[in-house]
This record gives sequence, structure tokens and C-alpha cells, in this order.
Amino acid sequence: YDSEDAYVGLEIKPQGIKAKYCPDYLLKAATKAWDDAVQLGEQHGYRNAQTTVIAPTGTIGLVMDCDTTGVEPDFALVKFKKLSGGGYFKIINQSVPQALKNLGYNETEASAIEKYAVGAASFEGAPFINNETLAAKGFTADEIAKLNGAAKSAFEIGFIFNRFTLGDECMQRLGFKEEQYADWSFNLLEALGFTEDQIDAANDYVCGTMTIEGAPYLKDEHLSVFDCANKCGKKGERYIHAYGHIRMMGACQPFLSGAISKTINLPHEASVEEIADCYMLSWKLGLKANALYRDGSKLSQPLSNKSDKKKKEEDASSDKLQAASEEIPALETGSNIVDLSQLTVDELLDEVQKRMNASTDTKLKRQLSTIVEKKSLPAKRRGFTQKAKIGGQVIFLRTGEYADGTLGEIFIDLAKEGSTLRSFMNCFAIAVSVGLQYGVPLEEFVEKFVFTKFEPSGMVDHPNIKTTTSLVDFVFRALAYEYLGRTDLVHVLDRPTIGNTGEDDGDATLLGKPELSSVRVTAPSANTTPAAQPQKLQRATAAVKAENSGMDAVNAAAKNMQSDAPACNTCGHITIRSGTCYKCLNCGNSMGCS
Repeated sequence: YDSEDAYVGLEIKPQGIKAKYCPDYLLKAATKAWDDAVQLGEQHGYRNAQTTVIAPTGTIGLVMDCDTTGVEPDFALVKFKKLSGGGYFKIINQSVPQALKNLGYNETEASAIEKYAVGAASFEGAPFINNETLAAKGFTADEIAKLNGAAKSAFEIGFIFNRFTLGDECMQRLGFKEEQYADWSFNLLEALGFTEDQIDAANDYVCGTMTIEGAPYLKDEHLSVFDCANKCGKKGERYIHAYGHIRMMGACQPFLSGAISKTINLPHEASVEEIADCYMLSWKLGLKANALYRDGSKLSQPLSNKSDKKKKEEDASSDKLQAASEEIPALETGSNIVDLSQLTVDELLDEVQKRMNASTDTKLKRQLSTIVEKKSLPAKRRGFTQKAKIGGQVIFLRTGEYADGTLGEIFIDLAKEGSTLRSFMNCFAIAVSVGLQYGVPLEEFVEKFVFTKFEPSGMVDHPNIKTTTSLVDFVFRALAYEYLGRTDLVHVLDRPTIGNTGEDDGDATLLGKPELSSVRVTAPSANTTPAAQPQKLQRATAAVKAENSGMDAVNAAAKNMQSDAPACNTCGHITIRSGTCYKCLNCGNSMGCS
């Protein structure tokens, strides 16, 4: 059953049962089963069927209350099971204490090794961040109890210091505003003044390192006993190579007529070439199937053994710009050569801008576009909804804002369900939102799309925008007015509030009516002669009144002519009545005449 001479014309010989490594009872049972299969096949023929398979997935082992099923190594010593209803629960390998005992470690040593891996699950006695320091920061006894309870199943301690564990009242009492703690990137521990090293030290104590590498008392020669399918925790470096998984399956395959549904785990940094090598080795060993999985390659996976803690945004952007600068050669400016890798972020941006302006191709621009990241909006965001009616078409403009009040997304809805125009406007709004979140300035959109002309257009029942040339024109006029302060794109400015003064004006002084006791009537003196100036003023005032009365008559007549006049269907201006028709004084168009 392991003779290479039995195969004819094969350069790659399938792996057989290694008799010197296989227990006698298993070898006898396997050989008898295959002898019977050959005999029955010769009598009745063979069909493409299978009778035995193995499905030793890690999640099935959990249901069986087993740490591992043998052919499938444990995912990690400490892992987190994702629940279908949301959340996680912590799973610890229960075989570690027994393994340490079998290896000769006493109870004190084994306890220290276990605590190093799984943590104390409590802030009591933790370095830097403990019950005493939290109380000094302003946490109440009930809130500290909540934190200790949540620590038992936490990935990291940073995950439980949030509004959902502590409540908004606690956040506000600690001095934080809603826009701060509502931001998904808000780190309460850092905001309270704890350094990254202090947080890491407390995290290792409370949640554990999730690995035994570096544990006290543990001997290096025993590390291989605890190797798992993946690197354990953030500090772990050891794991079973994919070839080890495949060779284990190759040893089991001769006992089975079917395949082995076992996951071959690959680290997150695995390359395409490594995956190709795994398939090649599987074929050489005669495996009938394999299932490769690279850690973190799916949006959601049932088991996890560490969190991908991101650096601060400014550090990440700085690193990316620095990495980009390594791909950009030195820039010659006159007689000087600028080494971009030695510049600060601001200086680097300036130099890259100069290079882009001087270049005739788009290679550098395309390289830079690969390092630009989308800035997502918070889950709960502010904004406004504006309803307007344009040429009989009702439009709803909705906005979403970042925490600093800048525009991050727009939604455009029309009151015509299922119409082509509505779908196009939805797609247009999505495209604009994506551009805003990737850093395209709103000013660029405004300059490009205002005065765009298509139907519907005309009069608008907006308090500031009275006419528009299209839906898109209205949208960007409104956005420019609300977010950029562009008063040149609206027709009516908001009236200032009564009593409001400008920045350079003094305090307003109310002039009261004079008291009667302070008014004195004096007779003119005999030497005083009447001045001629008041008579001139009276004549001028009379002339103005006469002129105004003439204009009032014209305005009144024009108002009567416009009382029922519609908007011009060409330019959008108000028309006036002309007999039984309406004419536009702006463009000369006539309406209402057959």
C-alpha cells in the first residue's frame, strides 16, 4: 500500500499509507477495506461515488466541545467567535492547562503562563489603567463595575471604553461633547491622557497577549506543542505553515474514498505565488480537494484572533505620503536637487504639486491616486433637508456632514417614483458624494455644474433661489450658499435680524421719545429773518413727490399686467400681459397665443 512499483507510467507517485508510522489496528482495517473495495469492484464494476469523507472544520469542533479534531489544528489559542446576531464571545483553548501539566510545569508556573495568554479579565491590579486610576479620572463605582464585566469578553480594552458601555451621561460628565464621542474613531483612553504604551501594558494584563510566546517559565523547546493555524495575538510569530496542513491531509487521504473538507489557513500577507504552490503540493500528494483561506480576505469571518488596530489618521497619511515619495525620483529645481524622502508632509505636497504641473503625462497623478483613502462619515451625522418645486417638479435635497460641519454627501430625491430622471439624479448624487469623501473640493463641483441648463427649469419656491436653469443648477446653488457662503449665486439674501450689528459697528442705541418736560417753545427774536432755504426744500420735495406719484402709477399698471402672468418657458423671467397673450421683456418670447 506504499509501493512505488505498483504505478506504471506516472512520474508523480501518489502518497500511500506509511506502514511504519501507522498503528497496526488502523493499518489492518484500512487494507481490508480497500481489498474489499477492489474485490467488489471487480465483480460489480465501479462508479464515480464516495463513501467516506472528513469535514473537520474548526467551528464544527466547537460544537463538539473539542479544541481540535486532530487533522484540523486549533485556529488560535485565544479566539473570538462572531455571533450571527452581532457581537463576539471569547473562546480559550482548554487543552493548554493539561498540556502544561504533561510537560512538567507546576501549578504556579502553569497559572502564570495561562494568565499571560488569556489575561486577568479585570482591571483590578492592572498597570496604569486600573480601578483606582479610573476612579481618579471621574468614573463612578457602577461604571467601573461595567468595565470589569465587559473586560471578560473584550478583544482589547479600547473596545469597551465607549458610549455604549458607559452611557452618554458618563461621557458628558467626563467633559466630552456628543460630536466627539459619537465619532467612531474617538479613543476615550487617549483623550483621558493615557499614552499608547500605558494602554498596551494594561491591555496585556486585562485581555492577555493571546499567545504563550514570551510567557514566563515556558521553555523554547515546548513552543511547537502549542502552534496553531494562525499567529496568536499581536505578539505571536509562530504558526503552522500551509505545507504542514497539506502534508497532514496527504497522510489521511489514503484512508478515504472522498475528499477532506479541511481549511488550509494562510496568513494575511500570503501572496498569489504561495497559493499556487499550495495547489501544486496538494496535487503531488494526491489530495482530491483542498480549501485555502487567507486570514482577513473576507468582510466577515467566524473566528478572529486579533484586531487590526489602525494608527492615527495623520500618522497613516504621513506614512503613505512618505512611501509615495520613495517611488518618486529626486526633483531637479534649477541647480538644486530636492530629495523628496527628506521633506515634511507639507513640503512634500508642495514639491509633488510642482512636479505634476511640470509633467506632461499622468503617471505621477495616477500613482498618487492609489494612496488617497476615502474618509467615511460617522454613522450618525448632521445635515439638512431642503424641499423645493422647480417647474412643477418637486425635489428634495438632503445633505450629510462630517463632525466639523463640512459637506460629506448629498441625496437627491424626486417626487416621481420609478422615473428615469430620478434614477439618474440618484446616481449623480452618489458620484458627487464619493468625490467629496475622497477629497474633491465642493468649490470644484459648484464651478462645474452651476448654470447647467435642461428641463425642468424656471421659477423656484426657495427663500433665496428664485429661478434656476435645471435641477443640477439648483442643487449646487443651494450647496454653495449653505456651505461656501456664495451669496453671488442666490437672488435673495437673508434679512438681518432686528438689532443685529456688524463686527465693526458699535452697540445700537435706542432713541427714546423726549419727555414733555424737556421740550421748550421759544418765540423768534426780532433780529431773526426768515431764511429762503426752507422754501427751496419745499419746492424740491414737491417735485420729488410728483415724480414718485408718476412712477407709482406705472408700477401699479405693471403689477396689474403681471398679476396672473406665468414664468417665461424660455428664460424663466416673469412675463407681462399683452392683450390675450403674455410676452417676456427679457428675451422677447410670446406665450399663450395660438
